[in-house]
Amino acid sequence: MSLSGKTAIITGSTSGIGLGIAEELARAGADVVLNSFTDSDEDHALAEKIAKEHGVTARYIKADMSKGDECRALVEKAGGCDILVNNAGIQFVSPIEEFPVEKWNAIIAINLSSAFHTTAAALPGMRAKGWGRIVNIASAHGLTASPFKSAYIAAKHGIVGLSKTVALETAGQGITANAICPGYVLTPLVEAQIPDQMKAHNMDRETVIREVMLDRQPSRQFATTGQIGGTAVFLCSEAAAQITGTTISVDGGWTAM
Repeated sequence: MSLSGKTAIITGSTSGIGLGIAEELARAGADVVLNSFTDSDEDHALAEKIAKEHGVTARYIKADMSKGDECRALVEKAGGCDILVNNAGIQFVSPIEEFPVEKWNAIIAINLSSAFHTTAAALPGMRAKGWGRIVNIASAHGLTASPFKSAYIAAKHGIVGLSKTVALETAGQGITANAICPGYVLTPLVEAQIPDQMKAHNMDRETVIREVMLDRQPSRQFATTGQIGGTAVFLCSEAAAQITGTTISVDGGWTAM
């Protein structure tokens, strides 16, 4: 599954799932562009680390995914891309009648609209090359729902629909568009929540993970960022050339219920 000679942009990729995907794409030989809105020394050092470890070109480009013009400029600054991974996302939990409008707008902008803008910017170059891969990171919540997450679930359902539409518009052109739907993934953000959950429920680590955090995930195991990255690599490979307009769940059986 060599991706040598391909350039991949991964939005929201300086930590968590995005970083895991960037590392696996680089491991497969792709040059990668990391992204966040922070533009810190650590962001650039992370790109240098990936380049050194995997023998590829790795760059960091700042872009605020809540702003459509910056989303499109990211693709332009990268010089186009062969692989686009729309991963950037935020979350907020609240009943609908109390949901802050500014939080709704931010979640829709970052989790959904950013993918529209980057895809629109990337497609002309992919069409010119006759090859492209668009991988959208949705969620189990792109296929099902939970209470108090209205904006996130609306955005992730939208990402699934956007993936299908792009697949239909690019069918037969050497371009695919798919959505990965992770369940709970062990990221630094999730890891940091475990001690608080242990204290709140008076449980040990393994019990709070199995009985509280992974209650809806039948495997009772977290997915890893490397597993999500490996799924992205597969979708970018020749083996997946006829997989387009669909979802791949990496959720330990969550959506099988």
